Amino acid sequence: MSDNSFKLVLAVETSCDDTSVALVKADGYVVSVLSANQDLEHKDFGGVVPEIAGRNHSLNLLPLMDKLLKSTDTQWEDIDGLAVTNRPGLVGSLLVGLVSIKTIAIAKQLPFVGVNHLEAHLLAPFLKDESYEPPQDFQYPYVALAVSGGHTQLYVVESFGRYKILGKTLDDAAGEAFDKFGKLLGLGFPGGIKVDQHAKEGDVKKYNFPRSLIREDNYNFSFSGLKASAQRLIKKIGQDEKRQFIHSLCASYQEAIVDVLLFKLKKACEELNIPRAVVTGGVSANSRLRARAKIWQEESGVQVVIPPIRYCTDNAAMVGYVGIERLNRGEVSPQDLKPMPRLDESEFLA
Repeated sequence: MSDNSFKLVLAVETSCDDTSVALVKADGYVVSVLSANQDLEHKDFGGVVPEIAGRNHSLNLLPLMDKLLKSTDTQWEDIDGLAVTNRPGLVGSLLVGLVSIKTIAIAKQLPFVGVNHLEAHLLAPFLKDESYEPPQDFQYPYVALAVSGGHTQLYVVESFGRYKILGKTLDDAAGEAFDKFGKLLGLGFPGGIKVDQHAKEGDVKKYNFPRSLIREDNYNFSFSGLKASAQRLIKKIGQDEKRQFIHSLCASYQEAIVDVLLFKLKKACEELNIPRAVVTGGVSANSRLRARAKIWQEESGVQVVIPPIRYCTDNAAMVGYVGIERLNRGEVSPQDLKPMPRLDESEFLA
């Protein structure tokens, strides 16, 4: 196929515990995206168990793909190419998606391309569907905060394929900090969602949690000190106060994370003189982060774009957008493409 001949791709995302498939057009229009989470399977363990995640991807992926094609009345002859996340992530989970797409590529004689999961998050704002599209004047360059259970990083997105890491977490990701706090409070898994829910009824100033690195002249993050501080506080106050003020504990803890995330994002936009910002990744579903980002936009005039929650959590639509862009640039992955569990930062050195 020649350049710009890819009109429709089938995309697969299995980097962690969400199984997702999507059909995406060349202009970023999402025909459909279907996903299956595994929260119930991992709930008793308080976190994602890699072996269980991989096994459930094997059970979910092909039925989900079949449902996607039938629900959209799409035939294999309608699909021009395939896209799949092959980095970074849990190696067993990545293998399920990658091997499945490789097999389909051979069986259906379709080209495929491996996609970087983080690049997909960075470009998720360009997706559109019947109820969402990015602002018409949204364009490159922009500063992007990619924040999830496994990653917390700040980038300059200069153009498609040109990304520069400004800063990253030196220890724990923000999403992990949320989930561990939820576990400390006995809220269950995934803890981040429960913390957000409780925080809506709490006082953000009731407890004073640290804002690590907020005074440092860099764009890095650190949340290990926050987690340790929370652990000491909960042990100190005892069960009665914990139960009585659980909403305020969540609100105060959440505020500390949001303060740091937005401080670094604002700092980058101001110092680099870039009036556009993106917040993406699973933690961008947090209601407090979204609300305060909106206030910042109204007060500063900086254009802040946060994709709908369905495109912030791990999803195949964002993988499809990057995949079809790369296929139309002549990029095709070989059959010996391997999963890469770790992030190769050399990809982000624009």
